[in-house]
Amino acid sequence: MASPISKHLHTGRHGESLAQQYLQEQGYMLLETNYRYKRAEIDIIARKGELLVFAEVKTRASDVFGYPEEAVDARKEKMLLDAAEAYILAIDWQQEIRFDIISVTLTSPPTIVHFEDAFY
Repeated sequence: MASPISKHLHTGRHGESLAQQYLQEQGYMLLETNYRYKRAEIDIIARKGELLVFAEVKTRASDVFGYPEEAVDARKEKMLLDAAEAYILAIDWQQEIRFDIISVTLTSPPTIVHFEDAFY
């Protein structure tokens, strides 16, 4: 039997995989997945035209304990911003950027909600 931690990791990986597929279907080009900077991780960095998108993916097996997107708090937002800034500097990005949250609920079929411009 899987431990609660491994089940949690499996749920998260499955949600990220679904989010990646969703973005590609929407015309985004995936540049990075699980990009790490210090203690922060950006789940997906994608590009659509001249727009660079940093996406945080939150996955839940159900919404019994709240919606997945509600798990992105101010601390997580700050870490994402710091990691994004490092990435932007590393590639010398000069165009527009956006921060999105992709909420995945593993219902049958899975529910994916894409929040564009989730924070500023």
